[in-house]
Amino acid sequence: MSPGKSKLKVDLVIPVFNESGVVEQTYAAVCAVIDRLPYRFNIYYVDDGSTDGTPDLIAALAKKDERIILLELARNFGHQAALSAGLDASQGDFVISMDADGQHPPEMIEQMLELLAQGYDIVQAQRIEEEQVLSFKRITSSAFYGLINRISGTQIAPGAADFRGMSRQAVDAVKSMPEYHRFLRGMVSWIGYRSVILPYHEAGRVSGKSKYSLGKMFRLAMDAIFSFSLMPLYIGLSAGGIFFCLAALEMIYVLSFWVKGDTSTLAPGWSSLMFVILIASGMLMILLGFIGIYVGYIFQEVKKRPVYLLKKEGK
Repeated sequence: MSPGKSKLKVDLVIPVFNESGVVEQTYAAVCAVIDRLPYRFNIYYVDDGSTDGTPDLIAALAKKDERIILLELARNFGHQAALSAGLDASQGDFVISMDADGQHPPEMIEQMLELLAQGYDIVQAQRIEEEQVLSFKRITSSAFYGLINRISGTQIAPGAADFRGMSRQAVDAVKSMPEYHRFLRGMVSWIGYRSVILPYHEAGRVSGKSKYSLGKMFRLAMDAIFSFSLMPLYIGLSAGGIFFCLAALEMIYVLSFWVKGDTSTLAPGWSSLMFVILIASGMLMILLGFIGIYVGYIFQEVKKRPVYLLKKEGK
């Protein structure tokens, strides 16, 4: 590389939550890569309210490696908030975000930096799914990306995780988006800067199990859908239009008996009436639920509470 590149500063943003059995091993793997690269590195570990001694382990590593900066959040705010805290604190020319569980291969850091140096603002790592592997997570992930890409104006690569490299300009653009409910994969795609996809094979976790429970994945999916699309409201509106048309057809059908003077054949339609009432009421409740969710999101936004709170920052 040219001498000019050696002056560039790169920040690694790594959120952690109860990773005491992992963080030292993944740190060693990261160092094995960055120690041979001609950049100036900082490693921002963002502790998201760990209760297993993870901050103490990182603090011990920081005493040996001055590149490590530990950000401790006041409590568990969630993965997206922890990532946001790291991005806000970063100052490097390039910023790379990755997980601490070992599933994001550190060997790709060099490739990301090469692409960023070529002028790309976003290098998005995309997980390659094995054809023969079929799991609940893969099925739900494929369904989610198919849905969000269909109903929103923002296209997100299937298998895209929060493993990416960004230029300073791209990081500043994301930082300028202050929303409380954060879906960074969509936010990074939405800014529209020059990007490239970098495929990778996901490795197994070094130790422990994923902290992304089914409930957390569902909440993240809800944040994505309701933050990037008004389609749920359109669904309710369309359903209302359909029932209006059905009601008009029913009215025309009943009036036809009056026109023909054959009202004696009209029988009380209690069951069909109840069916229509139940369906219409159900659709109204669904539509009101959608509206309620959007109102709740607006309520949380207008309070302007911070996405996260720092308890401690230091080497």
